[in-house]
Amino acid sequence: MEITAQALAELLGGEVVGDPSVVVTAPARIEQARKGNVCFYANPKYEQYVYDTQASVLLVSKTFEPTRPVPATLIRVDNVYESVSVLMDFFARMRRHRKRGNRLWARLSLKRSVACSARIGKGTHIYPQVYIGPNVKVGRGCILYPGVRIYHDCVIGDNCILHANAVIGADGFGFAPEADGTYRKIEQLGNVVVGNDVEIGANAAVDRATMGSTIVHDGVKLDNFCHIAHNVEVGENTVRAAMTGIAGSVKIGRHCVFGGQSGVSGHISIADNTTVAAQTGVIATIKEPGLTLVGYPALEYGTYMRAYAKFRSSGKK
Repeated sequence: MEITAQALAELLGGEVVGDPSVVVTAPARIEQARKGNVCFYANPKYEQYVYDTQASVLLVSKTFEPTRPVPATLIRVDNVYESVSVLMDFFARMRRHRKRGNRLWARLSLKRSVACSARIGKGTHIYPQVYIGPNVKVGRGCILYPGVRIYHDCVIGDNCILHANAVIGADGFGFAPEADGTYRKIEQLGNVVVGNDVEIGANAAVDRATMGSTIVHDGVKLDNFCHIAHNVEVGENTVRAAMTGIAGSVKIGRHCVFGGQSGVSGHISIADNTTVAAQTGVIATIKEPGLTLVGYPALEYGTYMRAYAKFRSSGKK
């Protein structure tokens, strides 16, 4: 579907700065946008992308003052996050309208269901009680254990193992606060892309992206009860022990190791070869590769141990 910047501005109650006739066809993240995309800017961490985005339309606050020329047509709105919620609702309705009437399913057995539009690679073993949604692609030689759920449009690579009750592509945790104290759901229109040779533990969840893709690269191993939030990117051969959580829009490097019950705050990045000890909380970007992090907030191992020695000595009488 296509919609002009002027029509979007009318939908959102905003004002156009630039070409009101420019056409967009889909939302996207600001750092991944291409011609024909509409994206938004609300977090100062992403200002660098405002000036080099390839998006056709960019939603910004009415108070935003650019310091350099912006290539995209702007739509100025009172509240960016509320406008994004309206925008995502609009595109979600259009998507549902296009899919209406497509209710055909292929039954592999009475307890397995695969949408007719899904594609399953040669040699993939699908156990009972597995659900594979519309437009899903599953590669060759995979094993999907009982209770696995793969939502629409998600992609699973070759030789992957998904253990019982793993969920791929559930909605990310996206809600916009309203003036009356309630929360409005932001539709999650992206997908999940899982690479080759990935293993995902029982009851683990990988959320679909708000826009674009949540990406789990080749060789990643997730233990049971792990969570990856929307728009996260996990680098090759990273491993995570049970009950670890990664908040939205985090970028994790290659060959990282996460101990059990560790966590990462949203919108930061973790360098390659980082080790995060059990129950450690990372709340800031880690730029130097190869560090071992301990504690909350996370500290480099040597620094933490020196601090811990002082904590212990200060408690002695």
